[in-house]
Amino acid sequence: MECKRLEDAVTYQWGDTQNLTHHATVPLMASGKRFGLLNVGSPGKEHFTEKELTLLQSVAFQIGTAVERINLFEAQKQRAEYFAQLDELTRVLWKINNIRVLPEKVVQHIARHFQWPVISLFLIKNQQLRLESLFYKGEAVVTTKIDHKLSLTNAHVIKSALEQQNIALGQEKLAFLPDVREKNTWHAAAVPLILSDKPIGLLYVAQTTDNPLSETERDVLKALGDHLSLLIETIRLHEQKQEMLLVEERNRLARDLHDSVNQKLFSLSLMARGAKECLPTDPQLVGESLEEIQTLSKEALADMRSLIWQLRPANVEAGIMTTLKQYGQKIGLKINDQVEGIAQLPRRVEETLWRIGQEALNNIRKHARTNVATIKLTIDKKQIRLSIIDDGCGFNPHAVDGNGYSLGLTSMKERAEEAGGSIHIYSQENKGTRVHVSIPLKQDGGRETNED
Repeated sequence: MECKRLEDAVTYQWGDTQNLTHHATVPLMASGKRFGLLNVGSPGKEHFTEKELTLLQSVAFQIGTAVERINLFEAQKQRAEYFAQLDELTRVLWKINNIRVLPEKVVQHIARHFQWPVISLFLIKNQQLRLESLFYKGEAVVTTKIDHKLSLTNAHVIKSALEQQNIALGQEKLAFLPDVREKNTWHAAAVPLILSDKPIGLLYVAQTTDNPLSETERDVLKALGDHLSLLIETIRLHEQKQEMLLVEERNRLARDLHDSVNQKLFSLSLMARGAKECLPTDPQLVGESLEEIQTLSKEALADMRSLIWQLRPANVEAGIMTTLKQYGQKIGLKINDQVEGIAQLPRRVEETLWRIGQEALNNIRKHARTNVATIKLTIDKKQIRLSIIDDGCGFNPHAVDGNGYSLGLTSMKERAEEAGGSIHIYSQENKGTRVHVSIPLKQDGGRETNED
């Protein structure tokens, strides 16, 4: 090939061309892809033979193959790095357990692990897609200052992602960015958050047009969208379960009020009326009635104290054993306590042990026909074990309510399982009851933590 650049160099005297006037040009190719061109020339040479061109073509193929191999290696290396970051990110995200703080924390955590300049999270509320959180220019943006409707008017990528329920790409002007003076076109990607074939939100990220999202980044986004979908659904289910537990707790308290305090107060009113009418004729009977009234009033007061303690939020700052012992004494039990080992327990474990222990002590006071209980707490590196024992009248665990567990015992079992532990209840009539709870402790040095 004649070379225009060589000709211009001679014409305009740009410098000595070393008698180069022609060159051969061979494409660098491999697997049908073109990576560039190979130019070869020699002083005074104006023609290349077929043999020379064949040799050059072979050399160019070798170079193209090497370039492709390097590109594939770099792509796989980048993919491994991205998915390692994704794995670390999802570990952090799955610690979030509050739907109200989730949007802000999601974009902040994603920004720490990936270098996308724009990260935003939309959630569908009241049949509308609302911008809940935004990371832009290296910091989180207060979304209440952003016109939510404006973000949807020209967002073709968002519309396409929701309609196709798949990741969508495109170049757009991100109208929802707070700096309205910037009219740059971005390379955007939208990932719908899908549950039961129904969109619940959308993760939206963007790069500058000179640095579009790679195939690996799109794969990471798709996986991240799946994780966020499951995370949101898990948190919502957990909150629904907590609401159901709250309703069950209220119903139980109402039933306890009716079965204990209400009936005792009603009996007190009847006995007081009878004592009043017997006062002129039978002073001895009045005295006996007053003694019975005093006994019933003490029992009603103990019942009310127990219910009030159950309504108060758990405060285990003094330690789980101290708290349980104080509670037992408040409801009229004599507590024998034994402790082996010491450790700083995660808040969730303490809360679980407190609720289980509270229910067990209540059962002793109401059903065991004894006022003495023993609490044993054993802590080692692997687990914590709580035992609550009484020598009362006992019961048949498999005959309670006809299904093996009463509501209270079922609640204790569910709480232990939620914390990853187990509970075993041993009881026989006239031989007392033993409640044993075992909850494992994490071994990686990181106790359970909850992001509120």
